[in-house]
Amino acid sequence: MQNLLPEKLVNLAEQVVDANRKAGRRVAVAESCTGGLVAAALTEITGSSDVFECGFNTYSNEAKQKMLDVSDDMLETFGAVSIAVAWGMARGALEKSECDVAVAITGVAGPGGGTEKKPVGTVVFAKAEKGKSIDDVVADRHNFGSDKSRADIRLQAALVALELLLPDTSE
Repeated sequence: MQNLLPEKLVNLAEQVVDANRKAGRRVAVAESCTGGLVAAALTEITGSSDVFECGFNTYSNEAKQKMLDVSDDMLETFGAVSIAVAWGMARGALEKSECDVAVAITGVAGPGGGTEKKPVGTVVFAKAEKGKSIDDVVADRHNFGSDKSRADIRLQAALVALELLLPDTSE
């Protein structure tokens, strides 16, 4: 059967699995707007079970709260599409999975749901690593453009998330 995922996504997932296997790291993902796309890409790779522990599909705010311990205050204050919530999702995934690294993705894939401050195409990412200080937050906000399709935004978000799962070779 032919792979249903875009080739560039699968190729990057393969790099992530190989690099983390060599580094002896286990990974987890917390996904909202990508709805499991990152987990699907990782599990497309033979032997991904050496590296990939679990994925949290937390599309609703309630799921973010129940599964990842993202606080109601944080969601109300900053909104689901924020660096604070992405960081909370990443920390929650790291703690719940007991992995070495976790990446979180939350955003507005469209075509509706955008606002002036957070237009369609806005996606926020965060990475949490075991043993790192809370001061070492790795988080970023991207705007992939409101002119892109929902599928394009989700694909671009999944690619960024996979890049974040690559071990930092400068350490």
